[in-house]
Amino acid sequence: MVAGGGSFWATRAAAQGMDAAQKWIETEFTRSALSKDEQLAEMEWFIKAAEPFKGMEINVLSETIPTHSYESEVLTKAFEEITGIKVNHQLLGEGEVVQAVQTQMQTKRNLYDGYINDSDLIGTHSRMQLAYTLSDMMAGEWADVTNPGLDLDDFIGKSFTTGPDGKLYQLPDQQFANLYWFRKDWFDREDLKKKFKELYGYDLGVPVNWSAYEDIAEFFTEHVKEIDGVRVYGHMDYGKRAPDLGWRMTDAWLSMAGAGSKGLPNGVPIDEWGIRMEAGSCNPAGASVTRGGAANGPAAVYAIRKWDEWLRKYAPPGAASYDFYQSLPALSQGNVAQQIFWYTAFTADMVKPRSEGNNTVDENGMPLWRMAPSPHGPYWEEGQKLGYQDCGSWTFFKSTPMDRAKAAWLYAQFVTSKTVDVTKSHVGLTFIRDSTIRHDSFTERAPKLGGLVEFYRSPDRVLWTPTGINVPDYPKLAQIWWQQIGDVNSGAFTPQEAMDRLASEMDQVMARMEQADKAAGVYGGCGPRLNPEKPAEEWLGKGGAKAKLANEKPQGETIDYDELIKRWASAN
Repeated sequence: MVAGGGSFWATRAAAQGMDAAQKWIETEFTRSALSKDEQLAEMEWFIKAAEPFKGMEINVLSETIPTHSYESEVLTKAFEEITGIKVNHQLLGEGEVVQAVQTQMQTKRNLYDGYINDSDLIGTHSRMQLAYTLSDMMAGEWADVTNPGLDLDDFIGKSFTTGPDGKLYQLPDQQFANLYWFRKDWFDREDLKKKFKELYGYDLGVPVNWSAYEDIAEFFTEHVKEIDGVRVYGHMDYGKRAPDLGWRMTDAWLSMAGAGSKGLPNGVPIDEWGIRMEAGSCNPAGASVTRGGAANGPAAVYAIRKWDEWLRKYAPPGAASYDFYQSLPALSQGNVAQQIFWYTAFTADMVKPRSEGNNTVDENGMPLWRMAPSPHGPYWEEGQKLGYQDCGSWTFFKSTPMDRAKAAWLYAQFVTSKTVDVTKSHVGLTFIRDSTIRHDSFTERAPKLGGLVEFYRSPDRVLWTPTGINVPDYPKLAQIWWQQIGDVNSGAFTPQEAMDRLASEMDQVMARMEQADKAAGVYGGCGPRLNPEKPAEEWLGKGGAKAKLANEKPQGETIDYDELIKRWASAN
């Protein structure tokens, strides 16, 4: 080879990469928070940073939602054409992703080079020392492959992926909140508004509290019964004994009722799982009321009781046997008035046309429904989180060879880059960047998205957060939930009995974690340190779980949806 031949081929490859980048920017990534020149400059950086890894083939894993399907089918192709790195982006169910993560952590064998893994595992990753600490890597060994335009402060979920030590462990890739969903066209009908006011003494509207939600559920199920010849119901949920039933509850259902403590993004000292961890500590102290936790306290038991009661009384027949994946198509049939626990990740499906079987849009494709803030239970206090936000985030393990981890980190930055993010967000509607949320294209599209854009631009957004740092080992503890909650749905145990068993089992598992941490530093010294048990009376209402309320059904309260939108707009 002649002298300088290597640089010739590198220059030619870079030119090909820029040609590819220009093609993708002009055809696919036409909407961006960056100008075209800024996009090209960002892609030029990726091309140069990727040179040492050109020709490499890497494997990454995520769950199956539209955002990740777009990454797997489209963005891998763009990334390979631009950088020369081939990515096999595999999609599996959420449970299988968690299992793969757990297996790689346990065996320290490299199954995948990167994972989009829920930030719910932040307490696990920050303790077990098995995942790369992104803050350290970006300032150290990954400095040469860290995009200078990454702009971490633009990520709205950065606090969710930050450990007790203040360091970043995961990079958000997609986010969606768990909000309230309702049929605005029905709520706006004068005959129904008049009838509701006569029966309940206040206006039909977006429920602010669970009392109003329950009244509206009863109203549509037992008093309205039929709209346009269709039998209608006032509530939708699911109850099948499966892993997603556990997520149904750990996704902040207890905190929506008011079981935790004040504090954002998670309650201090008691979080949304009912686990206690003192301020300034990294050591969970217990889940049971007798250890200062709240997993089996009055608010938690109330939350489970209402879930079970509403499912039986106000949901369509068969809903109690649905799982998470069956509940969405059931909602699109168009026979449900409201849903208290609805993920905005479903927005893309709920704006599909009538021709695809979606009965919740009009003939022009405009949504007949809206999303709004979740109502809160009677134990909730101002200053608490109000709901759950899923934050699927890039996670990299030390068991992955360094070159493969660096190549995967480049891909992770590409699919979350400002060049790509606006387009990706239009596909999956799972916002991660503030600059994307504020983009003009979403101002234009907002009327067709049923309140999604207004919510993400609102100051209320910060009240929806993922599982936090109190949970020391998510895979170990999460699997306990669905089995115990399933026993409530089957009638085998009362809500109190089930939550007593759940809290006790969590404490038993955390006791084993404490032993492992003390013996071998498995959790980096931040494993559980359980409080000794004391009579529940010494904790209830005295710094532990909240004491039982004499009245768990205060007066129902609602707000007009259009007034809510005006309030949000004025606060921006």
